[in-house]
Amino acid sequence: MDLSEQTVSMIQNVAYLIASILFIRGLKGLTHPRTAVRGNLTGSLAMLIAVVATLWAGGVVEWTWIIAGLAVGSTIGTVLALKVPMTGMPQMVAIFNGFGGGASVLVAGAQFGIVLFGIQAAEAATEVATGAVGGSSLGMTFLVATALSGLIGAVTFTGSFVAFAKLAEFKFAIGGKKYRFSSAMLLPGRHLINLTIALLAIGLCVLLTMNPTTVMWYWLLVAAACALGVLITIPIGGADMPVVIALLNSYSGLAACATGFVIGNNVLIIAGSLVGASGLVLTKIMCKAMNRSLANVIFARLGPTSDAPLADDVYEGKIKSTSADEVAMLLDGVQRVVIVPGYGMAVSQAQHAIRDFMNLIESRGVEVEFGIHPVAGRMPGHMNVLLAEADIPYDKLKEMDEINSTMDTVDVALVIGANDVVNPVAKTDPTSPIAGMPIIDVDKCRTVVVIKRSLSPGFAGIPNPLFAQDNTLMFFSDGKKAFVDLIAAVKES
Repeated sequence: MDLSEQTVSMIQNVAYLIASILFIRGLKGLTHPRTAVRGNLTGSLAMLIAVVATLWAGGVVEWTWIIAGLAVGSTIGTVLALKVPMTGMPQMVAIFNGFGGGASVLVAGAQFGIVLFGIQAAEAATEVATGAVGGSSLGMTFLVATALSGLIGAVTFTGSFVAFAKLAEFKFAIGGKKYRFSSAMLLPGRHLINLTIALLAIGLCVLLTMNPTTVMWYWLLVAAACALGVLITIPIGGADMPVVIALLNSYSGLAACATGFVIGNNVLIIAGSLVGASGLVLTKIMCKAMNRSLANVIFARLGPTSDAPLADDVYEGKIKSTSADEVAMLLDGVQRVVIVPGYGMAVSQAQHAIRDFMNLIESRGVEVEFGIHPVAGRMPGHMNVLLAEADIPYDKLKEMDEINSTMDTVDVALVIGANDVVNPVAKTDPTSPIAGMPIIDVDKCRTVVVIKRSLSPGFAGIPNPLFAQDNTLMFFSDGKKAFVDLIAAVKES
């Protein structure tokens, strides 16, 4: 049965409304571990409804191309999901953000070209030359949305791939000198360069909206925005990557929202708005957890100052190393143990060994909890995801404020791979680059056991006096091996 164009549009909008409600319900479900799986499935169903409604009502692209795109995308996604380890999830999230921004750029650019060429084909060349194809002809909403989609989407695209390179700690050499992407790369005169390119991009946005006579303005805008995305992300150090990922996630949503206005797709506008808003909220939460403003994260450098104490001065003659057997004896008869994970746990894939260790000492009457810092790891919720993968009950994962209120009653704190988030100089040294950042107060525990391979600093690049405290023991080992050895030692003790 042939349906009228008005009926098809009405059915499509009803489907979009249903999908939008499901998107909101899905986000609501993701706020709690018990409903997270259901929320994820609800969001997937919403996306399925939106895609089917768009393809059914579109009738523009041949189904052969649609099926080919679905097959290629599904294959790549499946391979990545199966092959990428949990330690690579932050990098994968960064890539997804980048692809989202890149897709917005291409869709908006294609739609702008189609509409512009259609108008130019319908009008006389003389009318085009005298400005008949202006902002009013195309519609100011359409033009502003196109410009924003190109600007935000391109910044997201290149910024996300720089973030990916930092998270993957890619290395390269220039002039015989080796660099790591994870470090803050400070270019000479970077603020002036960034300001110049930003003003150029804004100028191209204005030119595109006021005089849209050629698609070239759009692609020049995209090129300037791509350069801006690289230049504003390169100086940001690896310690700030959780904030950057949350911000780029918001950018990808805003770019999608703008693209929704370009192509007149209501569900894309709503979904993009949800992603953009939730990403901004998460960014604010992450900045608060670090006690830093977003401007400080983007424009400042998190690293040691010239008058920062040297590691030798902090550690010399004060480090007390320990072994698995000694820690096992220390755990004999304790009542409460708190484990504080960091990125070192992710690198060593120690979460399963930690679970086995937890089950073992709990069977002997010890209460075990986990202290989770909001910015531990490389992305928001990184530690939560890894511990959930090991089937560690979520109610054992305590947020920083909750665990800090009772930290002085803890017998033993086991710190695995965390550094800056337990560094007490954040509270004691106002000149420190992490001054004022809330930390997990493991220094208040009766005994602290720090599991690290060495005394190397965290991303802030400063020594940690916690390692030299009287109540701290250093267990130098790979995280997973340390807990495997601990399990064996506890069983033998």
